[in-house]
Amino acid sequence: MSTYSHELQVAQLAVQRAIILTKRVFHEKAKGTVSKSDASPVTIGDFGAQALIIAALKHNFPQDEIVGEEDADDLRSNAALRDQIWDLVKDTSLADSKAEQTLGGPIKSVEAMLDTIDLGNSSGGAKGRIWALDPIDGTKGFLRGGQYAVCLALIVDGEVTVGVLGCPNLPVSDTAKIDASIGADQNDDEGKGVLFSAVLGCGATSRPLSTGGLTPSQPISMAPISDITQATFCESVEAGHSAHDDQAAIAQKLGITKQSVRMDSQAKYASIARGAGDLYLRLPVSETYQEKIWDHAAGVVIVGEAGGVVTDAWGKKLDFSLGRTLSSNKGVVAAPKSIYPQIAKVVVEVLSSK
Repeated sequence: MSTYSHELQVAQLAVQRAIILTKRVFHEKAKGTVSKSDASPVTIGDFGAQALIIAALKHNFPQDEIVGEEDADDLRSNAALRDQIWDLVKDTSLADSKAEQTLGGPIKSVEAMLDTIDLGNSSGGAKGRIWALDPIDGTKGFLRGGQYAVCLALIVDGEVTVGVLGCPNLPVSDTAKIDASIGADQNDDEGKGVLFSAVLGCGATSRPLSTGGLTPSQPISMAPISDITQATFCESVEAGHSAHDDQAAIAQKLGITKQSVRMDSQAKYASIARGAGDLYLRLPVSETYQEKIWDHAAGVVIVGEAGGVVTDAWGKKLDFSLGRTLSSNKGVVAAPKSIYPQIAKVVVEVLSSK
């Protein structure tokens, strides 16, 4: 398939194993929430998923660096939370023994778990192989029963090369269109749970999530749009993440009358890549905010390989070579190639008029 077939397989299996853990936590009433210094919520699912994925990556690619969202500082001073996470991590494995062997088997001890979580401390950069990991993207959606995703991408010399998104609460069917209801009151019942993947230059796929080996995949592509006024656009739930007023003005200028679809996480990228939605706008809310690379890397390569274009709000390619943030970019615009120029023109018009 490609020179990155092993990386893709490991990433898919690692994300799938981590989702077994996140689904267990999703069904718990008390998710072990703590507050980080930036006031965003963290759950035992974040820490546990990060430990499992980094362990798999380091077993297979020991020299690779990892940019992970979490660190273990809080756990080292909170024994109750640490033990709760350890109970989950040590009991989580894939039902397929061959797949589990590929990932390196279980983490050996509590201390090993904490040290593994801290291996996500790379500063990123333009050289070498760097994995970008968001163990639960859309933590607030996860906490309130909306959409969330487990996100993993390989960046090689600053270029996103492999991307995997696990979306437990999205419908398996690629033909299921999304609407405003998809962002809340969701579940991971039968018929839900999708693993999206892409390798640069090799196309994008989806497959049902499993608790064992990988299920068969099928190619995905963005939906053809002949009438932009009928497009469905996705945006973040949180007003602090994306400028809802600017996005509404853009939709109005484009003649889009459908209600926007607000959902958490890179499930938005996945949804437009498979044609369930059409475009994704995440416009800047402040001059100083910098997007994190783990919030976009996997989604960018999956949308690109599904026939889309992803840039910042001013039409610049997203630059993943500058560290842990997209420091040279502001906002995100993702759309099919056929209508991207029209979308981008209106975005600049609206932002320039402010």
